[in-house]
Amino acid sequence: MDRREGNSWQAGEVGILTFHCSDNYGAMLQAYALKQCLRSNGVAADIVRYEPPFLTGRHWWLPYVPGRGVKGLMAAGYGFLRNLRAGGAFRRRRESMDRFRKACLTERSQPRALFLPGLKKLPYRCYVVGSDQIWNPNITCGLRRAYFGAFEGVRKERVVAYAASLGGASLPDRYGQEFAALLRNVDAVSLRETGAVPYVRQFFPGRVESVLDPVFLLGKEEWEKVERAPDRGKYILLYTTEPNRRMDGYARALAQRKGLAVVGLQAAEDGGAEVDREAGPAEFLGYVHHAEYVVTNSFHAAAFSILFEKRFLVFAHSQVNERLVSVLALHGLEGRLCREGGEIDAPIDWAAVRVRTAAAAEASLNFLMKNVAGGQDEAV
Repeated sequence: MDRREGNSWQAGEVGILTFHCSDNYGAMLQAYALKQCLRSNGVAADIVRYEPPFLTGRHWWLPYVPGRGVKGLMAAGYGFLRNLRAGGAFRRRRESMDRFRKACLTERSQPRALFLPGLKKLPYRCYVVGSDQIWNPNITCGLRRAYFGAFEGVRKERVVAYAASLGGASLPDRYGQEFAALLRNVDAVSLRETGAVPYVRQFFPGRVESVLDPVFLLGKEEWEKVERAPDRGKYILLYTTEPNRRMDGYARALAQRKGLAVVGLQAAEDGGAEVDREAGPAEFLGYVHHAEYVVTNSFHAAAFSILFEKRFLVFAHSQVNERLVSVLALHGLEGRLCREGGEIDAPIDWAAVRVRTAAAAEASLNFLMKNVAGGQDEAV
């Protein structure tokens, strides 16, 4: 369903507005999953190449940090020095990200929009906004009209929010009025975090549902097709999205107890880890899939640990913990969240987990397909 004639690219019926342009494992993998899910169910869907500097700029050699004045300049300078120290590893990681983006997400011949006006000429009938933290103003530098479908389009008829995330259970009070106004552009709303549903219901007149992150809409076998397995022996994967000394210490103690090496990705600085700073999304999948254990505070590392049925333990994130709590509770895996202590070898009833995943995935797919089709009541 690439819709090409010769070297020309043909637009589909549905455009996905998400964070595909961010060099982030979870952002890119959820974008891939949503596109593949729609296409495998007969929907001509594309990821829209909306690539604003407030997202792409944070991955430049000299990072772009909008709207922060002196603090922004200092952050950009620190980022530049960090990238210089990484040197070739920084460049190769960007290449790994771009390789996956070219192979799995977008076509170079697609029209590219850096700013909101560039979306107005696109020919999509329906826009799916999400998933990911598209409604988290800390990530998008304020609430952004694009991620609410708040723009004119030559054929635009519907806007569907799938697994949209606020990053937490609510937004700061100062965003309430603006959030309510932007939601008037959305025809159907679903959220990734169950805990955020009551908050959004205050502002949206229709039904607000909780659905799965799209990575759960693809099976293990489908993910195996795009992964790149690491060429190494047995290991513990330590994946950090923010520094956590307690988590590093746990991984180090586990490694000593089990006689295994610790492999870290990106932000892991200590914990005795061998750090791979060049991995892209395909390599990330391989690391999770083939690990003996996974220790993390990342939502998507936890999600793929569930999909690949790994022995894993999740440590709380300081700011975006709602999504971790939500996904673990949905699968009956609350015990995988390490609060005071945790036993990573505690048995998991994976058959029961698979039943929960399948039921939630079916309900999530029903929401998506019904609303993309125009809100009809037919079940998928």
